[in-house]
Amino acid sequence: MGARTPVTYDHHDHVPGPYLHGTRVELSPGDELVAGCSSNFQEGRVSNHIYFTTLESTAAWGAQLAAALAGVEGRGHVYVVEPTGPFEDDPNVTDKRFPGNPTESYRTRAPLRVLHEVDDWHEHPPEALAAMLDSLAKLREQGLDVIED
Repeated sequence: MGARTPVTYDHHDHVPGPYLHGTRVELSPGDELVAGCSSNFQEGRVSNHIYFTTLESTAAWGAQLAAALAGVEGRGHVYVVEPTGPFEDDPNVTDKRFPGNPTESYRTRAPLRVLHEVDDWHEHPPEALAAMLDSLAKLREQGLDVIED
């Protein structure tokens, strides 16, 4: 396996799509997700970036966690999106928690345009979701739920 090429605002064209975004929000084709809105993951926090991935399982975590943390019924939504500008590796996971970015998580300050919803995505089992929520709660209690944004 060759060396991983970091994804930066100046060097991101080597990342093939499709690009996916998981959220609690119901969207329509053509809608744009923009930075400067409330975070799905920290109450009272404004997000300076929009986060996305190329992996269904990562997008599923985004959708399920966003829905659960907001107290929304259901599993959330996964969308195929199109970045409208440059993007970079998500520093919250790349080499900080998961060396080499195996979650294929990225972020951008430019809008993401919704192309269509993915109806047949596979959600994580309820016990895995509960364990992830417990882990997030412990990080919050310890003051370690820092998001570099």
